[in-house]
Amino acid sequence: MDMCWIPVFLIIGLVDWVRCQENQHMTAEEKNTIRDRVVEMFDHAYGSYMKYAYPADELMPLSCRGRVRGKEPNRGDIDDSLGKFSLTLIDTLDTLVVLNKLDEFEDGVKKILHDVRLDNDVVVSVFETNIRVLGGLLGAHVMADLLRQRGGRMQWYEDELLNMATELGHRLLPAFNTSSGLPYPKVNLRYGVQNPLSRTGTESDTCTACAGTMILEFAALSRLSGESVFEEYARRTLDVLWERRQKGSDLVGTVINIHNGEWIRRDSGVGAGIDSYYEYLMKAYILLGDNVFLERFNIHYSAIMKYISHPPLLLNVHMHNPTVSSRSWMDSLLAFFPGLQVLRGDLKPAIETHEMLYQVTKQHKFLPEAFTTEFRVHWGQHLLRPEFAESTYYLHKATGDPYYLRVGQSIVEKLDAYARVPCGFAAVQDVRTGTHEDRMDSFFLAEMFKYLYLLFTEKTQLPIDIDDYIFTTEAHLLPVSLSTTQPTCQGNKTETRAVAHDENLFTHTCPSMDTLFPNNPSFAKSIRDSYKYLTGVGRAVHPSPIREIELPLHESGIEPVEFLKSMGISLPPVYDFSTGETREHKYRVKLVAEVRQTLDEEEVVPHVVQLISPPFLGRTVLTAGPAKFGMDLTKREHGVKGSIVKAYPYMACGPLENAAELKGHIALALRGDCMFATKARWLQEAGAIGVIFIDHREGSNSEETPLFQMVGDGHSPDDIALPLVFVFSREGSVLTDALEKHHNVDVLLLPKERQLGHGKTEQPVINIKLRLSDDEDFMEEEESSGPALKVFHDGSEDLK
Repeated sequence: MDMCWIPVFLIIGLVDWVRCQENQHMTAEEKNTIRDRVVEMFDHAYGSYMKYAYPADELMPLSCRGRVRGKEPNRGDIDDSLGKFSLTLIDTLDTLVVLNKLDEFEDGVKKILHDVRLDNDVVVSVFETNIRVLGGLLGAHVMADLLRQRGGRMQWYEDELLNMATELGHRLLPAFNTSSGLPYPKVNLRYGVQNPLSRTGTESDTCTACAGTMILEFAALSRLSGESVFEEYARRTLDVLWERRQKGSDLVGTVINIHNGEWIRRDSGVGAGIDSYYEYLMKAYILLGDNVFLERFNIHYSAIMKYISHPPLLLNVHMHNPTVSSRSWMDSLLAFFPGLQVLRGDLKPAIETHEMLYQVTKQHKFLPEAFTTEFRVHWGQHLLRPEFAESTYYLHKATGDPYYLRVGQSIVEKLDAYARVPCGFAAVQDVRTGTHEDRMDSFFLAEMFKYLYLLFTEKTQLPIDIDDYIFTTEAHLLPVSLSTTQPTCQGNKTETRAVAHDENLFTHTCPSMDTLFPNNPSFAKSIRDSYKYLTGVGRAVHPSPIREIELPLHESGIEPVEFLKSMGISLPPVYDFSTGETREHKYRVKLVAEVRQTLDEEEVVPHVVQLISPPFLGRTVLTAGPAKFGMDLTKREHGVKGSIVKAYPYMACGPLENAAELKGHIALALRGDCMFATKARWLQEAGAIGVIFIDHREGSNSEETPLFQMVGDGHSPDDIALPLVFVFSREGSVLTDALEKHHNVDVLLLPKERQLGHGKTEQPVINIKLRLSDDEDFMEEEESSGPALKVFHDGSEDLK
């Protein structure tokens, strides 16, 4: 068995025959021009951060100022990346070296050593702090040590960055103090997890990627510092995730309980929540040379290709029933996967999925945060994520095909045209409108510019030999020599070989060019051509030769064609008039989930939020959707009444900082970042008597969007006793505006049919007429005015 710890992408240059394919040839002058443009764009972004934001963690490019945690509106879990440790500079340091900006690198290191403290009383994400800050410090140390050894530069450097990394590693270790070995998702940098002052440690769940993306940084830290504890903890975490995989499918879920190892979300894919777990199994083998990681990755990979990969699509499935798709959309984070497939040596599906992603970017300018299997926008946000550029770089590295240089050129041009603002580059709030968001995440500098620069730069033009390093998920550079030059830790205890799986040519060896590219100079082009007009962009409209059939989704696990046959439907061959041949017709069978079994159950009972305090007095009624769990408001004759209070943090995905204010009141919480049931449990624990969830999609409203019924998170919801309703964004703004203006706002939560003033039969109006007169004709007035009670006074007594 050959141990292939050298990155597979070293096969660059072995396929020169593709360099003139498809008229995509790019001259050296063109490459240099684009590379210079990348450098100028980097200077604009980095310079804006240093000028307007440093020492803050991030740049707010629209406001031209730094984002300091606690001084800007809370963004929930998004802000857990910020630890008051100059995040963007630390994340960018080794990118400065790759771009040959050695003066800026040396100056940046000095700033970090002088300005940054790691003992801040702040709760941060263990995952984000590991990949961005610990990885950034390690990558910068490796670069500083290399420059010091060469002589001339960094002669003053005495491993200060490594010492900082070791300190940070120790500050993250308390998160691993769980019975299962899976880390808490958050930690207080000063007080750890279980300290009364930590303000964290009550979390019970974490994502698979959050727990499984520690081994590269922690193992590198152990081997550079000589303290084995970090690698041991990271290995133990991977052991737990491996043991908890679904043994029948060899897939893992998305969210897991850190105390008992039970799966909370059982959907499985290669995107958000799981992505870098798979990446780190493969790269841990490359970095550390431990076969157990490769064997686990290969078993997972076989399962992925069997159940999740439907070229060019990568779908999410139920881990326990992997023939059933769990959603009809894909998220942008899966764009890293073609690059990982290149490392695996599986080039054909990598080309297919990458081409699909490229077609989506052609349609929407950028890759939307999520898009449907029909390539429509699901979530329109684009956060300047680098994963598509990453896979483009790997594919060009593996093939030498200039086509991927043109893809990279399009990325550069679109960023410069549509994301550039006077103070940096701004995330795109919605790719359909092009509106910007006041946000420039640190990964934009750490990853995007690194991959784009490397794409257009020859190896001889780089200040380092890039093939001596493996990229972390944040694109930090760790030397592959760690597997041979540093002592190893105790190996994993889990036996892998007992698990049967299919092996192929690339299971234990680097891929061969002869196999990747059979004697066929148009190999990559022929694969791409099948998906050239996948999204319809650039193609004349013609009737599709594929007929679509929609079928209900059943839990039988029967394949679609077999399911058709079981219903008595046959698919006969048809005569093709264009070729004169009889052939099998193509059908696309679309499975449509049955939400309910009967029509009555399909109906969502509309609820309302009725504002009853002055000045509303019941006249303002907002349509709301119910929940399948929590208190059943249809069984409460008069609904639930209370004053509304906005939860803080607004997402309510963790402990509430304003629990005292929420106690005895109805909470307002924003949808997103975690499950409705998770929010409900936190708010119930804080003492809220009800919850109104508000949609986070700006502009959504009940007139244009059908109501839906909120569902639980897969666990028994019996512990949730709160009444829960959901309102869309426009209705939610009525509540938040009312709260801001009047401060004390009382509402009723109840089914629509029981709202105050609704559904009561009108009583006849009785007109009371009082006439002070002795007119004998009074009783003879016209009766056209309707029923009346008439009082006559004869004048015999005075009226008091």
